[in-house]
Formats: sequence, structure tokens, C-alpha cells
Amino acid sequence: MSSRDYIYITALVVLNIALFFVPTGFEKELPKYIERAKVRVLSTDNSLVETIGVIRTGTQQLTVHVENGPFKGTETKALNRMMGKIELDKLFQEGDTAYVSLKIQDGNIRAAIAHDYHRIDVELLLFGLFFLVVVLVAGLTGLRAILTFIFTGLFLWRVLLPAFLRGWDPIPIALLATAILSFVIIFAIAGFTKKGVVAFLGSIFGVLITCGLSIIFAGLFHLHGAVRPFSEMLLFTGFPALKLSDLFLAGIFIASSGAVMDIAMDISASMNELVEQNVKMTIMARFKSGMAVGKAVIGTMTTTLLLAYTGGYTFMFMSFLAQGKTMVEILNNQYVSAELLHTLIGSFGLVLVAPLTAISGAIIFKNKENIRSR
Repeated sequence: MSSRDYIYITALVVLNIALFFVPTGFEKELPKYIERAKVRVLSTDNSLVETIGVIRTGTQQLTVHVENGPFKGTETKALNRMMGKIELDKLFQEGDTAYVSLKIQDGNIRAAIAHDYHRIDVELLLFGLFFLVVVLVAGLTGLRAILTFIFTGLFLWRVLLPAFLRGWDPIPIALLATAILSFVIIFAIAGFTKKGVVAFLGSIFGVLITCGLSIIFAGLFHLHGAVRPFSEMLLFTGFPALKLSDLFLAGIFIASSGAVMDIAMDISASMNELVEQNVKMTIMARFKSGMAVGKAVIGTMTTTLLLAYTGGYTFMFMSFLAQGKTMVEILNNQYVSAELLHTLIGSFGLVLVAPLTAISGAIIFKNKENIRSR
């Protein structure tokens, strides 16, 4: 590991640790008489569960064994209440692990409510395997990628989302957050080199274009943020002043910023290698080379965005088809229109980031002597 790698990795670790301990301002302490715990289901009693078609109502009674916390090793009863909603209800089986709330009185468990399956262990296993594969394949660059991955998640959770909840203007805050994330991610991977500068400039230009187009076309589409899941719930849980429309727009360019960074880095890295191999390339030759790479990447990336954005709405499209709706009806639906806006505006950013990055690279890359590619 070079001294430069050591500095970058150390800086990312310090940033991640600092962000981990930053309070969101929305933390709520549990009452002293409530404990959360992981339990293993020993047996179930479904006699109070009523099934009507695919809907379940009533209460499932469980016998559980507490797996962690101050009551580890204790066997107790727990209730799993059904709400008649397929997406929220679950029916536990013997051997399942569940996440429960324990009501404590006089040092003993008086009641227990099962909330959901306990998935943390499996999630940590999946994260661990992902991190291991990335590091094995990409080495130190993979380690930096993992650290920036963690940084991005912590930054969104600890900084950006709390800022939204506090009522800060979503669009400028999201632009600033995207710029910060792009800066950290790109320079952590590429280093403070011309390659990193070109990729960063291309990313920022692409995000700004995406933001501007989002603002223009969202009004023409007559869309607002209520088309997103949980938006109304936010308003009714103590945040009535949230600007849902601006949050919707911010989500468009935040979602596309990762793909924009990807294309900008691909073009920048390729141009850097070409200039190192041919120090006599003219500015026009450098631009054409960057555009050639951009065209190849754009050819598949726009379709990637379409699949990524619409994959989560498979059931919605199937529902429309099952109802026999015409193509015009489907395209006029506000949920479909929102996804079309999301996909097309994001794709605009991807297409335009290529020439903007190529122009930046053509100007900034000059000769081998003043380029540090690694």
C-alpha cells in the first residue's frame, strides 16, 4: 500500500466513523419498560387467525425463545397481530426468527409483540460477502469503493434525509449533497488527479442538467411528490410543511447521479490512458476519443436506467394490463408518467454528460508529464 492509498483509506475511515456518530435529531428513546429483542419461534397457534382469500385478520399466538438482550434465554408468549394487508402481514412458522418488543414490569416480561422477521443477521452476511468480493476483485481500489459505499449510505441517512425532514429547501440541499458525494467518491477512487477533476466536472454538469430538466418538465407533466410511496404518511406524522413536489424532483437527479458519475469516470479514465499513450494528441483528437467512449457507454446505460427505474413497478404494470387498460390510459396514469419522467430525465443527464466530460477532458488533459493517473 502506497502512502497515498494509506491517506485516502484513513481519511475515508475517519469520515465514516464521524458520520456514524452524527445524530440525526430524530432519534427517539424507547420507554424504560420496553425492550427490543431477537427471538426464535418455538411454536405457533393460528386458532385466532381468520383467512379470507389471501387476506388474514386476527392474532397469531407464538411461543418464543429470546436470543439476545437482558432477557436472553427466556421463553415467553408473543402476539403477532394481522392488519389485513398482504404487504405488511406475516405468518410465522416454527424455527423462524422474529423482531419483537418486550413489555417489562417488575423485572419480568409481561407481554411481547412481534413486529417482523429478524433479518439483520442475513443482511450483514450479504453485505460482508459483497464487500469481500469487491475487495478480492478490485484490491485497494475495491476497498476504497467499499468505504465510499458506506460513506454514501451514512451521508444520506445522517445528513441529507434529516435535512429534508427539517424542511430545508430540497433542491439546493440535494444539489449540494450530490456535489459532496461526487467529490468524495470520485477523488477517493481516482485520487486528486486530472482524471478525477475531469470526472468530477462531467458529473456536476450532468447533475445540473438533470436538475434543470426535472424542474421544467415536472410542471408540464402536472406531477407532485404524492406519487411516491409513504409521501402522505410523512405529512400525517408531523411533517405537513414538507415540499413533496421538490422532494420528488430532488429524487430524480439524486437517483441518476450514480450513473452520471459512472459514465464521467469511464470517459475520463479512457481519455487519460489515450493521452498517456499518445502525448501528441490534439485537443480535437482528445475530444473525439472521449466521445467515442461516451457513445459506447451510453448505448447500454440508458437501457440500464429504464430497467432499474421500472423494475420496481412490475406489479403496477401487470395490474394495468390485467384490467385491459389501453396504452394511452397507461401512459396518462400519474404513476406511469412519474416513472417516464424519472427515466427520461435521468437518461438526458446520461447522454449529455458524455460531451461535457469529453470537452473537459480535451481541455484539461495535455501531456503525460503533468498527468498522474494512479
